[in-house]
Amino acid sequence: MSVEGVDLDDLSRRMQGALSVLKTEFSGLRTGRASASMLDPISVDAYGQSMPLNQVGTVNVPEPRMVAIQVWDKGMVSAVEKAIRESNLGLNPVVDGQLLRLPIPELNQERRQELIKVAHKYAEQAKVAIRHVRRDGMDTAKKAEKDGDISQDDLHVASDEVQKLTDAKIAEVDTMLAKKEQEISQV
Repeated sequence: MSVEGVDLDDLSRRMQGALSVLKTEFSGLRTGRASASMLDPISVDAYGQSMPLNQVGTVNVPEPRMVAIQVWDKGMVSAVEKAIRESNLGLNPVVDGQLLRLPIPELNQERRQELIKVAHKYAEQAKVAIRHVRRDGMDTAKKAEKDGDISQDDLHVASDEVQKLTDAKIAEVDTMLAKKEQEISQV
């Protein structure tokens, strides 16, 4: 769908991208159960660039409360360990040569509150990304009006449509956050 001067489909697609990133980040917030996907948001500084953790080692789950990472390059072990410690997932790797073991701690109330704070941070980042897309849409509409491509009435219609789309996507973020909070809070 396109309103005069603004491509709403493009804006919606870009906002949906922010939601899919949020979903990925939320999948990393596990509730006391080991999962290889919980390490997906972690990037490691390797070979002069930032790489996903699964591109510097093999991630597997040998036990329900343990994640193991077999790092391929001996020189990358400390970088992987550092990335995990700085990830705000509350995991403390145990280094054994090129193998890193991540015991998943039992979630106490304090840890649940920490995870909820991290979830809120991820949700706020998604909202900011959606607002940036909204700003781009508004700027496009204003530029079209300034150039004489659309009238002021069309500018108001376009602005309203962009705002409705933004409100809907932010409501989706809030819904996802509420679900994640409930999941984390379950004992």
